[in-house]
Amino acid sequence: MTLWGGRFSKKLDPQAWALNASLPFDKRLALQDVRGSVAWAKAIQQAGVLTQPECSQICAGLEAIRNEFEKQGFVFQESDEDIHTAVERRLVELIGPVGGKLHTGRSRNDQVATDFRLWMMEAIEDLSGAITSLQETLVGRAGSDMDVLLPGYTHLQRAQPILLSHWWLSHFWPLQRDLERFAQIRERTAILPLGSGALAGTSFQVDRLALAADLGFSLPSQNSLDAVSDRDFAAEFLFCSALTGVHLGKLAEQVILYCTAEFGFFELSDAFSTGSSLMPQKKNPDIFELTRGKTGALLGYLTGLMSTLKGLPSAYDKDLQEDKVPVFQAYDTLMAILPVIAGALKTLTLHPEKMGAAMDPAMLATDLADYLVGKGLPFRQAHILTGQAVQMAAQTGKHLSALTLAEFQSLDPLFDNNLYLVFEPQHSLGRRNVIGGTAPEAVRKQMQIAKEILLNAGRE
Repeated sequence: MTLWGGRFSKKLDPQAWALNASLPFDKRLALQDVRGSVAWAKAIQQAGVLTQPECSQICAGLEAIRNEFEKQGFVFQESDEDIHTAVERRLVELIGPVGGKLHTGRSRNDQVATDFRLWMMEAIEDLSGAITSLQETLVGRAGSDMDVLLPGYTHLQRAQPILLSHWWLSHFWPLQRDLERFAQIRERTAILPLGSGALAGTSFQVDRLALAADLGFSLPSQNSLDAVSDRDFAAEFLFCSALTGVHLGKLAEQVILYCTAEFGFFELSDAFSTGSSLMPQKKNPDIFELTRGKTGALLGYLTGLMSTLKGLPSAYDKDLQEDKVPVFQAYDTLMAILPVIAGALKTLTLHPEKMGAAMDPAMLATDLADYLVGKGLPFRQAHILTGQAVQMAAQTGKHLSALTLAEFQSLDPLFDNNLYLVFEPQHSLGRRNVIGGTAPEAVRKQMQIAKEILLNAGRE
């Protein structure tokens, strides 16, 4: 059974049918299709299209179909072009010709847009929960690793000492922005297309405000042409998924680096590592490499859909059948990555001694310049003098902190005995006690704010 065959005298070519059919992927919308159909049956009963007994019979049949889907007992037929066809075909099998009244006043155009939005609103909830779980892991690590110092890097060059907890939390905030973006997308997704028909609106007096409330939407759409063609929510979902992937890839890249023998700061648990088929000594961070690699796929899904949407005319076009696969793939990718990354980070072993050994005194050169500023020297001049001290240390083969007072004073007499306090990393950290700084007190405050965010989300 097709939903459109009356006008045609020949069956669709088998290869054309295979190209046209969307069941292989849109069957994922089965429960949403049943839910939307139950609500539509009630709406058209209120509009006088169905009698109360007919509505009850249709809803009972749809509930039976829902039960089949939930128990994985629904049997698809070769004639099922899409999930909408499959549900309606099964409904007629169960309750007879009255099932054919369900589609009165609606089109697959507004039906699929509604199903897709219902699915996305649920998917965003799932995805947000997985992101929040990773945030919990990061906050947990920040709390347990509070006393560990880490060399901070810019341009992959040693820069300044920071707390490892500050580094962990630096990955919390991008995920928080991701959550906020997904929440905003959910709000824009919660606009009901059902009742828009194919493009001109339904001809039956359906109460679309009540229908929207019944399905958990905020409002009905205001323009039927726009409603059936709008896929902004799908594009936005893919953008936010790609950006989340970028943030996860950034975290993954740093974990990969810190697990190398050259750094040796971290060591992955065997449960989250793989080996080499040739080299027995290898312990590979494949989980994080895959995370980094899948970022490219997430970006590709976004680019693909945007290219599909570009230049489409008004109302529905079959190009829009290409909207769901990339969204499903993006969702599946993130839902696969997020819990594994959280598990790997929870079981990560630290090597604080290697982090400490990487603390080059030259990383405190800025503190040395600030020391001169404290003595009244303009920062630009202090920067030049400190650079000269760094150069002197390099030329004499010493660490910056090993230069004698006489050597420092040969550059400027403002240097005195208390300059060597500058080269204590804890002193450097303590001086950065501003909002967002890496001082222990500032990091504890930052961590408390992060915990409050999780608590407000119901997750702490």
